[in-house]
Amino acid sequence: MNNTPESNFAALGLSLPPAPKPLGVYKPLLIVDKRWVYVSGHGTVQDDGTLIKGRIGKDMDADAGKLAARQVGLTILSTLKANLGSLNRIKRVIKILGMVNCTPDFEKHPFIINGCSELFAKIWGEENGIGVRSAVGMGSLPDNIPVEIEVMFELEEK
Repeated sequence: MNNTPESNFAALGLSLPPAPKPLGVYKPLLIVDKRWVYVSGHGTVQDDGTLIKGRIGKDMDADAGKLAARQVGLTILSTLKANLGSLNRIKRVIKILGMVNCTPDFEKHPFIINGCSELFAKIWGEENGIGVRSAVGMGSLPDNIPVEIEVMFELEEK
């Protein structure tokens, strides 16, 4: 049984939001040395193009925050597909930096970012879908989104 990232994603029955356009002076994705894919920080874009907004610990609970992080993961997948054509071009997740917009007393940052990490593990498998990671709290994030995530991937060799 040869599962591909594309077939694994299709089996989840999830939909991708539109790939966001940069709202500042940056590239959404950059390929370095034909091997490394750096994806800029992405937010909580929903299928209709609107953002999930709110601060975790004040406007939403941890479970809603984890779902918001999964939505960020879907937004990142949308950018990968828009720029690479297929999720199959990605060999593995290298690093995730997850930023959580939360109240000062909130302490479950890793639980929130698991929403994205668990999604990637289902797409690329546990060996290639789980990389190194940081999950940190922030005093605020752009547009009051609850989660922002940036990722580094490795491309499949051609």
